Amino acid sequence: MTDVSLVGPDGGESIQLGPTKMRILEDGSTTGHRLGIGEITIAPHTQGPPQHRHAQHDEGFYVVSGTVHFTVGDTTHEAPAGTLAMIPPGAPHTFANLGDTPAVMLNTFTPDLYVQYFRDLRDMIAGGRQLTPAATIAVMGRYATEPATDFSEE
Repeated sequence: MTDVSLVGPDGGESIQLGPTKMRILEDGSTTGHRLGIGEITIAPHTQGPPQHRHAQHDEGFYVVSGTVHFTVGDTTHEAPAGTLAMIPPGAPHTFANLGDTPAVMLNTFTPDLYVQYFRDLRDMIAGGRQLTPAATIAVMGRYATEPATDFSEE
């Protein structure tokens, strides 16, 4: 019989990354590594990662609650609950919670390549390193992801 994964509301692998929490719901082990799924909770007034591009996976974001601002290149989109953003390989993107309440998103990775990125960030923090944009970009580089420097504010 094929194994089925059921993850309850308090299940999954919880990873705290500063003011942002990633709860890994599917790390690819049940899907033959075709799909990874996480739940991201972003604290109020929190910026996401530096704008970046993935070369080897699609990324999806479904806003469950709150409002998330997605920046794609030079354009920022306000995404209230119920909004789906699909990011194909090569598209520059980042996100932020500019509001006064937490925002929650369901995050997909096709294939699951990027799930390990969150674990690596957790391990980096546990090892005493700060979660800085430069450190984040260095970890991204392990997963065919690069900063979108043509849209960088720095």
